[in-house]
Amino acid sequence: MSPGPKVFITGASSGIGAALAAYYARRGAVLGLCARRLAPTQALFASLGCAGNCYRVDVTEPESLQAAARDFMERFGAPDIVIANAGISVGTAGEKPEDLSAFRRIMDTNVFGMAVTFQPFVAPMRERASGTLVGIASVAGFRGLPGGSAYSASKAAAITYLESLRVELHGSGVSVVTLCPGYIRTAMTAVNRYRMPFIIGADDAARRFARAIAAKRRFAVIPWQMALVALVLRRLPRRLYDRLFARAPRKARGLPQ
Repeated sequence: MSPGPKVFITGASSGIGAALAAYYARRGAVLGLCARRLAPTQALFASLGCAGNCYRVDVTEPESLQAAARDFMERFGAPDIVIANAGISVGTAGEKPEDLSAFRRIMDTNVFGMAVTFQPFVAPMRERASGTLVGIASVAGFRGLPGGSAYSASKAAAITYLESLRVELHGSGVSVVTLCPGYIRTAMTAVNRYRMPFIIGADDAARRFARAIAAKRRFAVIPWQMALVALVLRRLPRRLYDRLFARAPRKARGLPQ
């Protein structure tokens, strides 16, 4: 049996990150699991019974990610797949000065943190002429959602950043995959008090993500039904979109999670 891939994942302590870790562990992967919360990450890693290591990392602090990347590559070599999954979300209101700190934290984590995650691995992957960089964006990045200005803006920026990186690395042998999930059943969505169409479980999402990653798809919306919704939303005239979504349900304000 050929050895499994080397997979480095941020935001791995729970939700989609943990589901992806479990999926790849079952396929014999060597895992590098990163999260701000080390104890649950270690517990997850121990339960998976696979090779690799886990790290306490805050993706808004480049030094912590760089140290983890350096240790992983010294032990196991450059990864085959890097998944920038760390992300936070909370509702924000434009008139509330106390929400500015949440806005900055969301942008720092969801956009800057993605660049921080990939940076240590780009040169080694280029030198090897292989590897896949995967960014978890969101359908929330297609149009601005009321009460979700920070989250929508961060995911729109992530989509554009990933496209820039993909073009930058074109012909190098390094692939860039942009994944835009709809609603996934995790702690992040559990606080939502509104209907979430086409919601799927984290394990189901992980399987679908992994198929898109293996196919090196440049851009994928998961589940596919949300791709149709996104297509309609993106084509709505601004005047009509404003009228339809002005009273849309909003994510609760509070601490980013």
